[in-house]
Amino acid sequence: MKGSTYRRCYCRDGNGKALNKACPQLSSRRHGVWAVRQELPNRQDGTRRSFSRSGYDTAKEAQADLDKVRALLDLPAGDDTEAQILVGDLLEAVSGKSKAPLPDLAETRRRLVRGQKLTATMTVGDLLDEWRDAKRKSKRPTTLNGYESHIEYHLRPHLGGQRLDRLGVGHCQEFFDGIDDRNEVIAAENAARREQEARCKWPKGGRPPAAERERLAAEKAKLAAMPPYRRITGPASKQAIRRTLRTALNFAMGREYITFNPARHVELETAKRPAGLLWTDERVARWQETGEAPSSVMVWTPAQLGQFLDAAEGDRLYGIFHLISHHGLRRGEAVGQDRENVDYKQKQILVAREITVDGWTPIETAPKTDGSADTVQIDEGTIEVLKAERVLQLAERDARLEAGLPWTDSGKVFTAADGGWLHPDLVSKAFRRIVTEAGLPPINLRDLRHGAAALIKAAGGDLHDAKTKLRHSTITLTSDTYLTLFREYEDELTEKAAAVVPRARKGSADTPVHAPLTQDSGNSDAPQEV
Repeated sequence: MKGSTYRRCYCRDGNGKALNKACPQLSSRRHGVWAVRQELPNRQDGTRRSFSRSGYDTAKEAQADLDKVRALLDLPAGDDTEAQILVGDLLEAVSGKSKAPLPDLAETRRRLVRGQKLTATMTVGDLLDEWRDAKRKSKRPTTLNGYESHIEYHLRPHLGGQRLDRLGVGHCQEFFDGIDDRNEVIAAENAARREQEARCKWPKGGRPPAAERERLAAEKAKLAAMPPYRRITGPASKQAIRRTLRTALNFAMGREYITFNPARHVELETAKRPAGLLWTDERVARWQETGEAPSSVMVWTPAQLGQFLDAAEGDRLYGIFHLISHHGLRRGEAVGQDRENVDYKQKQILVAREITVDGWTPIETAPKTDGSADTVQIDEGTIEVLKAERVLQLAERDARLEAGLPWTDSGKVFTAADGGWLHPDLVSKAFRRIVTEAGLPPINLRDLRHGAAALIKAAGGDLHDAKTKLRHSTITLTSDTYLTLFREYEDELTEKAAAVVPRARKGSADTPVHAPLTQDSGNSDAPQEV
């Protein structure tokens, strides 16, 4: 293809027409500048185009850029028309931009070979969009919602504009440090809002006088202008955000966009999994006094669980509470349990599906992890509960059909009154209602799953038995959550075991049961060993 370097100037004749090469002053080396022009492959529609750039001080500088342009044009094979057009598009995009650097030869060759875009520099935001689109085909909707939150609320506003090939550990560390800074601001704003809310209240009761009403109105106006309450991004959330970023960057490495994942080297505070604690008598008394639970993961004792199940026995959802509390199914797994996956003879259920919520809409998916899809051994009592559940279900079906109401056979063990899917949130609401009515110390429905681990310990099992029962992927996950619980239970069982031993002698307040072995009963003044 034709190309050349030449001198030009910007002089014009009396009519304002550019003289270009006709300028008589171009014979002087001090007049005009050097320029390059190189013909490019025709556009996709067949129209002609060229690379043109001027402003070079010397012919050597102009020739150097012309050589670079020709080297780029030589990258595609002679019969690869599509690649030639792409390189032409790339050069046309920078043509005329005197300050824009020419595309790097090695980088352009790499992108061309790997089928990557030539005309745009990928940003972190571009990568996140591409990665999220790829994940839509394989990930659960609830997982995608988590990615969406991390991307739109955290990653895109602060890293989205950063060039992907220039993203370093420093950029990532600065981003996470910025979360800590924003947390401090949020905490201060939340505290200020609470203080302002207190100023807006009239503590004396009744209708305040006119002067106070004016003051309260002014305080409420200040409150309305303040930022709303916001949640702090804690250590566990930061770890989850980093996992999202790290996974997206691994995707970029797989596509050969980058060769290094900077998110792997960010230092973050370790998110500690809250330890499960028993609702001992002392903790229950403290909760009744203060209204505060000592941990976010609280577990009932077997006696407390028995109280709950007694209170729930008349509720149509009793069966699902029994199954979760005895065998540790997750809420979605229990709601999604299929009748065909219950084996009464082998006393087993196969956890193969679960029903979760996307916003408020229930959706059916595979279990949370591959390890979660497994068989669970159940006891004879649970078998009877499941059989009774089926009898209740058939009775509800017959009653609705007789009344001319619709009935849907969803195939689930636990269903709504019309036979359709049982909404997971309705199970949680019913659970909270029964707990409150029974006057029991509060736990979440999920804590019934944790309580199943306590039952394993009460039956003489260990952490490995709990891991198997709860279908955890690693023993570390089980240990992080239940080690403290198991130790507490060990102490409680030890005290109870010691208390059941009958003794013939009992000490008084003044006389110990065991006198010192070296005491001389006939001589109270004799020295004693300590």
